[in-house]
Amino acid sequence: MAATHPPHVVALLYEAYLRLQGTVEEAGRAYDARVRPAHSAVFFHMEHEGIRLSRLAEKAQMTAQAMGALVDDLEELGYLRRVPDPADRRAKLIVFTERGDDALRVGYAAIDDVERRLAALLGEEGLAELNATLRRVITQF
Repeated sequence: MAATHPPHVVALLYEAYLRLQGTVEEAGRAYDARVRPAHSAVFFHMEHEGIRLSRLAEKAQMTAQAMGALVDDLEELGYLRRVPDPADRRAKLIVFTERGDDALRVGYAAIDDVERRLAALLGEEGLAELNATLRRVITQF
């Protein structure tokens, strides 16, 4: 009989991420069922003053073509628009519309709820320790 090993920390972090992200995605679906989980790559990596598609794709570690399809979707749904880049009129910046700003507020409220639930589960000190530990992991890897 093979020995069973506890899950690796990478697996635990991934599972925790999926559950926390699922909570945020539920709030997004309640706001607009047409927004898909894949769209979170756009919302997460946007820069509020605007961003070029190539930079957005780079930040999300996606191809420009894949990111372009997501941006097209969100533009069609009224969350984003493309405007001329003041630094280079030939280029376009992707910016949030008013609807996009509203969706961001919904997303931030869901994230705040997740943080409150984590604080209730771990205590304020435990949550602060988790944050510090995750920041160390992020900066060291």
